[in-house]
Amino acid sequence: MTVTTKLFDYPKYWAECYGTAPYLPTTRKEMDALGWDSCDVILVVGDAYVDHPSFGMAVIGRMLESQGFRVGIISQPDWSSKDGFMKLGKPNLFFGVSAGNMDSMINRYTADRKLRHDDAYTPGNVGGKRPDRAVNVYTQRCKEAYKEVPVVIGGIEASLRRIAHYDYWQDKVRRSVLFDSKADILIYGNAERPLVEIAHRIAAGEHPKEMTDVRGTAIFRKEAVPGWKGVDSRKIDQLHKIDPIPNPYGADDVGCEKLSGPQDKPKEVEAKPISVQPARPKPWEKTYVLLPSFEKVKDDKYLYAHASRVMHQETNPGCARALMQGHGDRFVWVNPPAYPLSTEEIDGVFDLPYQRLPHPSYKENIPAFDMIKTSVNIMRGCFGGCSFCSITEHEGRIIQSRSQESIVREVEAIRDTVPGFTGVISDLGGPTANMYQLGCTSEKAEKTCRRLSCVHPTICGHLGTDHGPTIELYRKARDIPGIKKILIASGVRYDLAIEDPRYIKELAKYHVGGYLKIAPEHTEEGPLSIMMKPGMGTYHKFKELFDKYSAEAGKKQYLIPYFIAAHPGTTNMDMVNLALWLKKERFKLDQVQNFYPSPMANATSVYHTELNSLRNVKHDSEQIYVPKAGRQRRLHKALLRYHDEAGWPIIREALTEMKLTHLIGHGADCLVPPEGRGGSKQHGNYKGPHKKALTRFSANQRDDSNKSQGTGNGRKPQGAKSGSRQGNKATANGANRSRPNKAGGSRSRSQAR
Repeated sequence: MTVTTKLFDYPKYWAECYGTAPYLPTTRKEMDALGWDSCDVILVVGDAYVDHPSFGMAVIGRMLESQGFRVGIISQPDWSSKDGFMKLGKPNLFFGVSAGNMDSMINRYTADRKLRHDDAYTPGNVGGKRPDRAVNVYTQRCKEAYKEVPVVIGGIEASLRRIAHYDYWQDKVRRSVLFDSKADILIYGNAERPLVEIAHRIAAGEHPKEMTDVRGTAIFRKEAVPGWKGVDSRKIDQLHKIDPIPNPYGADDVGCEKLSGPQDKPKEVEAKPISVQPARPKPWEKTYVLLPSFEKVKDDKYLYAHASRVMHQETNPGCARALMQGHGDRFVWVNPPAYPLSTEEIDGVFDLPYQRLPHPSYKENIPAFDMIKTSVNIMRGCFGGCSFCSITEHEGRIIQSRSQESIVREVEAIRDTVPGFTGVISDLGGPTANMYQLGCTSEKAEKTCRRLSCVHPTICGHLGTDHGPTIELYRKARDIPGIKKILIASGVRYDLAIEDPRYIKELAKYHVGGYLKIAPEHTEEGPLSIMMKPGMGTYHKFKELFDKYSAEAGKKQYLIPYFIAAHPGTTNMDMVNLALWLKKERFKLDQVQNFYPSPMANATSVYHTELNSLRNVKHDSEQIYVPKAGRQRRLHKALLRYHDEAGWPIIREALTEMKLTHLIGHGADCLVPPEGRGGSKQHGNYKGPHKKALTRFSANQRDDSNKSQGTGNGRKPQGAKSGSRQGNKATANGANRSRPNKAGGSRSRSQAR
């Protein structure tokens, strides 16, 4: 992939002479101390300002500073008026707006639409310090403060709303965030490359609305960009029955048999020198895909599912086409994704002069910082393609790995600068623990691939699975003087790990502090197929190896599995079988979560449309059963925590309706005790070899708890109804298992695991 200008090769802006700020200024007083009369760029963010590479706005601010710009930060402003957005004065170039490391709606509401009262990205863990749909509100206040100043929006909230999208909180399809925010340009994905280009072009006098060619951005247009050719999305992923291929000879009565008779002998021609032909243009270059308009997808679920499917196919920077979608009399023009950073470039980003601490004005702890202050991010991106996950949509499928030298430098910086450091690195990871330096082994295949996942339904033959570089990195990190322990807290992709048992051995022997997180998400084929996750056979193979190597190391260590309830494709019977599996394996989960439909995720499209948009969408497409009703979501969560007596009444009621009353009792093969005194105590003390007593139930067994209940593969019968979407009162414990991420990113386990 050819990049015209490398990240750090731009000529520095004239303000470079001011040098590096200890912290990016947040007040006029701090600007005065630096000798600044104004800021070139002002960043507005919904998080507290932590000058650390795991916080997106710190990365963006330091990145712009490295280009010579004077950058100020307005963190968690009072959005009730424009005054808080004028505290640093008028920026010379533009405002940069982000909701923060997390989507503001997921940050403020549980999976059941209940208001949260905490916020890990706010001092004191206080909730309510950012508005709903923060990108919209912040942008509008910036425009009120200084109407003529351009506003550039980015971060995960803007990134996942770049086209028309289903909004879970309003239960409707909303317009692109560009329309609602009135921003001038949107950056999606990791922002460094497009933002640096935009900043230099604005400094040269160009307005963002005129920038039609910046990869990784979206803008408004009245028409297609001149020089580009368009193709209707319904021509490349047809909704209707495919018409017969027309006769290439132009006559209905001319068949192959009429062309196969005797032919004249070709004339001999004089040989001519072979001429070198110019390179053929690639079919995706200067080509855009016209998606169904907002007005169409908001009312037609088939068209919505189709548009979602096409959008996900256009995410490979090597071959993606631009997208165009009508919104009234204008269009959202989405350029192809930005090229990923090289190792040299990503090292440069992480080597910027961060203080690695919250701004000194904060007097209370910031939980998100406490969580990551001794962890190190070693890579970006994820090729897993889990349908419920937002990481791939935001960061892409191509892994961008730091060099071992850069990672070692950061570990040493933690050792030397973090107050109270105990010698333990809490994580060497990223979106996943074990994708470091993994990727496609075929350059040609990588540039042209449109698969949603490199590992589902099976691991691609082009994918390298050698964990040697990761093992070498772990060993180098362990050998750093002053480092006592390196833990791995990021989730391990176990289907990759079993391809290289050396990694599991290294992990079990040195890097597990008793418990290891792992995310099978479910046990049943129906939901797993929609999640695009491997089957439980892969999990058990990993567990066997993990237990073996833990025993060889003389350690008792345990896997901590994560599961999702109420995911599209999950029937009540699926959840009963999962609960039986949990009891068989003696798991009593504390943190569980209901499915959270984050914008733009594949599973969110399935949730909204109840169509399998992972495949070609037609009017006879497979329908997917989706548990939406509040009672059913509460039931699914209760089954995940079958041991919690608070959920026993709804489980008993459901088992009775499903004709599974034999699972109610005190026996080893029962899920919940019967009603009455003493049930809780007796049920909690089950003994004996109950693993053999518990049996799974097939899809053809009776399940009358919901008349629209589907079969075990998640398909919905004809005429099935999904039920009410209101009245959902369950609390999704652990629905925000979040970790701060890098530039404009988030590793919220509720929206991007």
